[in-house]
Amino acid sequence: MLKKLTTTVLCASAAFAQTPAIDWNQQKAEIMRHYRALVQLDTSNPPGNETRVVEYLKKVLEDEGIPTKTFALDPKRANIVARLKGNGSKKPLLILAHSDVVGVQREKWPVDPFGAVLKDGYVWGRGTRDDKPILAANLMVMLLLKRGNVRLDRDVIFLSEASEEADTTGVGINFMLAQHFDEVDAEFSITEGGGATLVGDKVTIVNIGTAEKVPARIRLIANGTSGHGSIPRLDNAVTHLTTAVEKVGTWETPMRLNDTTRSYFEKLATISSPADAARYNSLLNPKTSAAAQRYLAEHDPSRYSMLRTSIVPTMLKAGIGPNVIPSEAEATIDVRALPDENVPQFFEEMAKIIGDPAVKIAPLPIAHPPSPPSSVNTEMYRILEQVSKKMYPGVTVLPTMTTGSSDKAQLRAKGMLSYGIGPYASEADTAQYGAHGDVERLLESSLYNFVEFDWNVVTEVAVKK
Repeated sequence: MLKKLTTTVLCASAAFAQTPAIDWNQQKAEIMRHYRALVQLDTSNPPGNETRVVEYLKKVLEDEGIPTKTFALDPKRANIVARLKGNGSKKPLLILAHSDVVGVQREKWPVDPFGAVLKDGYVWGRGTRDDKPILAANLMVMLLLKRGNVRLDRDVIFLSEASEEADTTGVGINFMLAQHFDEVDAEFSITEGGGATLVGDKVTIVNIGTAEKVPARIRLIANGTSGHGSIPRLDNAVTHLTTAVEKVGTWETPMRLNDTTRSYFEKLATISSPADAARYNSLLNPKTSAAAQRYLAEHDPSRYSMLRTSIVPTMLKAGIGPNVIPSEAEATIDVRALPDENVPQFFEEMAKIIGDPAVKIAPLPIAHPPSPPSSVNTEMYRILEQVSKKMYPGVTVLPTMTTGSSDKAQLRAKGMLSYGIGPYASEADTAQYGAHGDVERLLESSLYNFVEFDWNVVTEVAVKK
């Protein structure tokens, strides 16, 4: 599988003549060994237990002579930093990944979700997409830099951080930035939040994450009079809540493009079929935009979400028995705000949409701060683009606003230029077996390819010329 792509990548490697020559076929066994070992460590958050990963990484790195430092607000939820020193002529590069994963429903999995099972050309397991391929790739980059005694213009800092998926206790990136910022301070950082689209055996698009939405989750809380289920009441809390959930869940918030998303759709139109190109271009035309948005809502919800602040009901809570009217009912709503959204004003508008004084909006703590997009006019972005085009001839590179959130937001808020990368996958595979899904998997070939991509990017931006 992917024979043509593999040949292209091997040929492209010769373009990076200033870095040590790597025989990538010889690296595959070690890459897979580390990757599978990381996936097999159950770091479901909650509770996390990310120190399991730290212990593994510490041994691997220090066995190679790479010193490490461990930082932990909670002993079970540690972070680890390793640094390879450069000559100091340029500010450092931070390569980071999170070590926790979301939980699993084991009954949904055809294999052990923490078995890192090799099956049908894929590695199956929780974290195989989010975020252990990036963690494994960053580890291999550090090992190869050290083994090659590579001379660097800038320090390369490796960070494995805890609790990205739900940093409610502040043990991960927030802890590192608040108390140990000097250990990770850098000009550029690369982490999750991008990826590549595979069509057949060819990578056609590389998405580089330059911006992201802001999680602004809320609870809707309805109150009424409790009582016997045999006696209907007009102030039934469940009735009021479900009506409110329907209103906000079907509210089409205003479309608003920013520099990143405008560029994304303009470039996407140049490589799309005539019908899709017309649709993407029509988003820019107020007379035709509504029809294009409706099509995306029905057929391409991910790109639809890039157009606006999104609202998705995710959890409901009410009642103690089938014959008891509860006095309170609650819904959790996942709001993902555009980077420049005035969130308090948005909630005021939501209250008007609900139009029911029995239902209150209770904002939840915002874990990821609003942050400015990372510029495409930087050395880092240009290198990401150049590496993509050398490894995948004919590819289109798109600056992308991710609809999910990551710890790039905190880094950007501290003034660090942070970019999202990731391995390749088909759109169908991402939809069915992607991050946070019932079942998660990654093509084995994609893992090897991504390690090479990561190596090429890091060496191009950090190796002494």
